[in-house]
Amino acid sequence: MGVIMQAFYWDCPKDLPQQFQWWNFLKDKISGLNQAGFTAIWLPPIHKAAEQSSMGYDPYDYYDLGEFNQKGGIETYFGTKADLLALIGEAKNYNINIYADLVLNHNSGGDAEVNPNDNVTRWTKFDPASKLFPRNWECFHPSDYETTDGMTFGDMPDLCHRNPDVYDALLEYGRWLLEKVGVDGFRFDFVKGYGAWVVRAIMEMRGLKGKAEFNPFGVGECWDSDRSIYDWLQEVNNWSDDPVHAFDFPLRYRLKDLCMTYGFSLKTLLVGGTLLTDNMQNMSVTFVENHDIVRNNPIVNDKLLAYSYILTHEGYPCVFWQDYFNWNLGMENTPNGIAALVRVHENYAGGTTSVLYVDDNLYIIQRNGWGSQLGLIYVLNNTASWNGKWVQTQWKNKAFQTGAWWSSTTNDAPQPKQTNADGWSDFWAPPRGYTVYVPV
Repeated sequence: MGVIMQAFYWDCPKDLPQQFQWWNFLKDKISGLNQAGFTAIWLPPIHKAAEQSSMGYDPYDYYDLGEFNQKGGIETYFGTKADLLALIGEAKNYNINIYADLVLNHNSGGDAEVNPNDNVTRWTKFDPASKLFPRNWECFHPSDYETTDGMTFGDMPDLCHRNPDVYDALLEYGRWLLEKVGVDGFRFDFVKGYGAWVVRAIMEMRGLKGKAEFNPFGVGECWDSDRSIYDWLQEVNNWSDDPVHAFDFPLRYRLKDLCMTYGFSLKTLLVGGTLLTDNMQNMSVTFVENHDIVRNNPIVNDKLLAYSYILTHEGYPCVFWQDYFNWNLGMENTPNGIAALVRVHENYAGGTTSVLYVDDNLYIIQRNGWGSQLGLIYVLNNTASWNGKWVQTQWKNKAFQTGAWWSSTTNDAPQPKQTNADGWSDFWAPPRGYTVYVPV
């Protein structure tokens, strides 16, 4: 499916600094992201929020992309509407898809009014400058249509999607994003806060690119156990002809243990409890960090081990901006960083997976290849010395070169390999590291 770049992190405009210029900053990165092999970028919420210097997870005016003077200024934290459209246009020039972050549960920045259903005053009066999707107490819980629909987020008013006006407005908003703004899909924020049927309705819409229809991509943030994510996927995709994906949070926590825990058994990588190991790989968006989890539960040791896993295995991998750029794990033009793994993923990581060998300290799998993606051999080593094994592959009399590798302790590169007439060869990984062998 390609590789996603999460093209933001918390307070990134202030950190770099690129306040109110983030869209222009990203636009200048598009050519390089394309050259590195990325096929999609996930943007932060693009609407005007309750404050100008907000990451957007507190929506005020869904249709103000940075053109109306409200909530502190014209621009969003990331720039103007013109800047955003220029960024999207540049991405299209390089066939990079744009995924917009949809915040459909909670709103913020409204004025106070009394909800007559319980006589409680809440901040639910929204008079957006765009004049599109104005809202009052009738649009929020508790509503005449429904008292609650799931978890709330903080103390922000919770939209009532059972209100036909809200439902219609959100569907129209999704259509506007697809056809007028030009996005290709959505990341659904905090999906535990509202009914899965809302996501399904948006995903079942068709977008138009010119006169050609297309199905938008979708991925939900269901931050929970594999069981809960599986149940959500079953509910949201029931009878849908455009299934939505989910972030594989259980896999991320397992990969954190791989990177951070001394003596982690590599056999654990095959145990159920993640979307990948529960045969839900076609619905899994795999990741190592994101803007939320990195702030209070980061991986700080040997993070490239985790990236080597998600970029050689099945699922739709997502790379985190700070890892690639700020913390210099991209390592472009070397075999040792994320960039090399992205190239391997795009050129070789196709087809199903076959486990060739596994014990507590050595893990060897084969991607069997599909179409133009020829397959690969991935070796993960959890010991302090070189480690390898003779295994039988599907390739007979085939030469292999090193597509990507890394070690926490050595700069010595793995050597090329050659299988014999029966497909056997010995494949090695350096100390506390990995090797990805690709067929020549």
